[in-house]
Amino acid sequence: MFEKAKDKAEEAVGAGQEQFGRATDDSKTQFEGAVRKNLSQASYAVNDAVDTIKSKTSDNPVPALLVAAGVGFVLAKLLGGRH
Repeated sequence: MFEKAKDKAEEAVGAGQEQFGRATDDSKTQFEGAVRKNLSQASYAVNDAVDTIKSKTSDNPVPALLVAAGVGFVLAKLLGGRH
């Protein structure tokens, strides 16, 4: 929960920095603000996806285990190869 709030605050700071750079015609500050804003949005999205996966797997662990086993099997076949 704290991570989401931190990401939203960082997004607001980045947006403000981007606007300040635009208002002062400082392209470096504007760019840094845009990067900061977009990174925090991406971080928020990743944290949200992780929370969703945690929720789904804790509610119904059997399908999650089957998917993990299937992914492991496929990776072993792809990376193991025959000599």
